[in-house]
Amino acid sequence: MEDRIYNFAAGPSMLADEVLIKIKEELFNYKGSGMSVMEMSHRSKGYLEIFENTKAGLRRLLEIPEDYEILFMHGGATGMFASIPQNLLKGKTADYVITGNFAKKAAQEAEKFGDVHIAYDGKENNYSLIPDENELNFSEDPAYIHICANNTIYGTEWKKFPKVESVPLVVDMSSDILSKPINVSDFGLIYAGAQKNMGIAGFAVAIIRKDLISETDPKVPSIMNYELSLKNDSMLNTPATYPIYVLGKVVEWLEEIGGLKEIEKRNILKAQKLYDFIDNTPFYRPHAQKESRSLMNVTFTTPDPELDAAFAKQATENGLSNLKGHRLVGGLRASIYNAMPLTGVEKLIDFMDRFAKENG
Repeated sequence: MEDRIYNFAAGPSMLADEVLIKIKEELFNYKGSGMSVMEMSHRSKGYLEIFENTKAGLRRLLEIPEDYEILFMHGGATGMFASIPQNLLKGKTADYVITGNFAKKAAQEAEKFGDVHIAYDGKENNYSLIPDENELNFSEDPAYIHICANNTIYGTEWKKFPKVESVPLVVDMSSDILSKPINVSDFGLIYAGAQKNMGIAGFAVAIIRKDLISETDPKVPSIMNYELSLKNDSMLNTPATYPIYVLGKVVEWLEEIGGLKEIEKRNILKAQKLYDFIDNTPFYRPHAQKESRSLMNVTFTTPDPELDAAFAKQATENGLSNLKGHRLVGGLRASIYNAMPLTGVEKLIDFMDRFAKENG
């Protein structure tokens, strides 16, 4: 693995070396089957074992209660933006809290299927913070409340989720799921695209309270229908077989290193080192306000856009890739998901120090 670079991409993102090594070992001949997992029928005994082990491991790792179901859905998180209102609105209004680009996209998609109430929109502060609970203006009787746990583009993250009584809290955890322990019972529905902390692109995981899967409108497309997905054990049609296999390997790796408490410690250490350097180096300016900063996506700028571009280019030449900020906001972004080792962050800090001294 000596020729590997440090990949700071926001997604698809890097995988842990341990996971890649295991995948490589099993690539051509999975457990003596004589074939790759990519070639297996999703109905075969060998693949069904992978499928069930992946679900069981995810349930253990997140401590998912028995009154919640795990669904593997097509279309990634964007597919979930559409399927959530189709399955949960049921003629009512849904509340959306907009703290970044993907929260906004989720609200825009929901508007195609029913009434949407915007409980908060942080555009005036350029999505640089997470609001206090008293700033959220919920409607009287919403079908559900939707938030995005971690805002990948802007580098903010909910530290404390809003408490809502008798209303399902629906949370997009695409970019911070499996990065720390959570209490699944606090949510009606958790969903996440797989390509950041769970493996490779190709599907979304939905963790949904059983009572929310009922009386789905038959007009909802079958592929987005939670009731049908549950009845068919996420195999209404061929699922994303290989990405599900990779998720299983990621879950195994996390369990082997000590679970979500251990990975949270590692993530806090990485983020603290990087933020401390940025805060103590006037050359760099963070985007997110301190109390709202993400552990997964660190967003910052140099004194001008030309230097931002030079930084990203020179970083790539030094084996530190994908540090250019999202096209909507510019600047720079270091995505330091679970698989990013501490050494990668330390090498980034060393480069940032040199670049600041040479260009300050």
